Amino acid sequence: MADRHDVTARPLGFWMCTSLIVGNVIGMGIFLLPASLAPYGLNAFIGWGITVAGCCCIAYVFARYAQALPEEDGPYGYTRRAFGGGVAFFVMWCYWVSTWITNATLAIGVTGYLTALAPPLARAVQAAPLLAPAVALLLIWLFTLINLLGARMSGRVQMGSTLLKLLPMAAVMVLGAMVLATDPQAYVAHVPTTPLSLEATAAAGTVSLFAMLGVECATIPSGKVARPAVTIPRATIAGTLIAALVSIGVSAVPLLLLPQASVAQSAAPFVDLFNRYWGADAGRWVALFVVVSGLGALNGWTLVGGELTASVAAHGIFPAWLRRQNRRGAPGAGLLLMAVLASVMVAMSYSRTLADGFTFLSVVTTAANLPLYLVGALGLYKLWRRGLVPGAALWLRGCAITAAVYCLWAFYGMGSEASLWAVALGAVSLPMFWLARRRHRQQAAAAAT
Repeated sequence: MADRHDVTARPLGFWMCTSLIVGNVIGMGIFLLPASLAPYGLNAFIGWGITVAGCCCIAYVFARYAQALPEEDGPYGYTRRAFGGGVAFFVMWCYWVSTWITNATLAIGVTGYLTALAPPLARAVQAAPLLAPAVALLLIWLFTLINLLGARMSGRVQMGSTLLKLLPMAAVMVLGAMVLATDPQAYVAHVPTTPLSLEATAAAGTVSLFAMLGVECATIPSGKVARPAVTIPRATIAGTLIAALVSIGVSAVPLLLLPQASVAQSAAPFVDLFNRYWGADAGRWVALFVVVSGLGALNGWTLVGGELTASVAAHGIFPAWLRRQNRRGAPGAGLLLMAVLASVMVAMSYSRTLADGFTFLSVVTTAANLPLYLVGALGLYKLWRRGLVPGAALWLRGCAITAAVYCLWAFYGMGSEASLWAVALGAVSLPMFWLARRRHRQQAAAAAT
C-alpha cells in the first residue's frame, strides 16, 4: 500500500526523470543550432567542447545538491540554504523567466520545421505572415492542456517523445558515417574560412549552451520524484551525458558537410542535409521527427515551468494562488500563467525573422539561466565548506570551481546585448522581492494581532 501511494504521489521515476533531462536538453536547439553556429566556423567546435565540459560540471553540482539536500524543494531551496532568500529569489526569478522564454523559443522552432515538413503551410505562411505566430500559440496552449492533466500524463508524453526524437539523431550520425566511408573528401570540401579567435569561440560556446540548457530540470519537480536523493542524481548525470554525446555528434555533421553560407541562412539545416544526400523525401521524414523532438521539449519545459511557479509560490515569493493544484495534482494556475507569458513573448519575437527570433530568444534564455548556474556552483562550494554537503574534496571543489569559471566565461561570450538583458531581469526582481517581503511582514503582523 505504501509503495502504491508513493507511485501515486511521486509518479516520476528514474526513466521519466532521465527522459525529462534528455527531452528538455535535446529540444529544438540542436536542430536549429547549426544555423546559429555556422558564422563562427571552426570556432564552433572548440566552443562546443568547452560547453559540454562546463555543463557536465553544472550537472554534477545539481546532482550533489539533490543527494545531500533531498528535503529541499529544488534549486530555490539549495540557493536559499547557501546565500539566503534575497539571492535565491534573484536567481530563481531569472530562471523562472527563462522557462517561459524557452517555451516561446521552442514553439517558434517547431513552427519553422513544420513549414519545411508541409509545403502548403509554408505557402500559407508566406501569404499570411500572422499564421506563423498563430501556430506557435496553438502549440503552447496545447501542451499547457496536456500538463493540466497531471504529471503522470506529462511524464508519459515525455518518455514517448524522447524515444522518437533519438531516431533522427541516429539517422544523422548514420548519414555522417556513410559519407565518411564513401566520400571522406566531403568533410573537407566546405571547411569554414572564419579565423580562430577567442571572441568567436566564446560567442559560439554561449550559443551552443542554449542546446545544453536543462541539465538541472530533474530537481525542479523534486516533490513528485520517487526516492529523490537517489533518483535525481543518477538521472541528472545519465541524462546530461546522453544529451552531450548526442548533441556533439549530431551538430558536427551539417556544419562540416554543407557550405557555411547555406547553413547560416537555413531555417531547417538538417532537412537541407538529408535533401542533399538522400533526397527530398528523406528530409521530410527528418523534419517530422524534429517536430516531435521540439514538441517533447515543449511538453517538458511546460511541466518544469508550472512546477517551478508553484514551488516559488509555496515559499511565499509569488502569490499563494499560484501554488494551487487542480484535482489531477497539476499546478493549474502556474501553468496558465506560463502559457500567457510565453504567448506574449511569441507575439513580440515575430517582429524579427524566424531565424533571428530564435537566435535572439535563445541568447536571452541563456542569459537568464546563467545566474542560477553560477550561484549554484558557488553555493555548493560554500555548503561543502560548512560541512553540509559531504564528498571528496578534490573532485567536489574542482567541479564547483570549474562550473563557476565556465559561467563567467559564458557571460563574456554573450556580448553586451544579452548581458544587458540579464541585468534587466535582475533589476525587475528587486521590486518583486521588496513586495514579497512587505507582504510577509503584513501577514506576520496580522497573525500577531
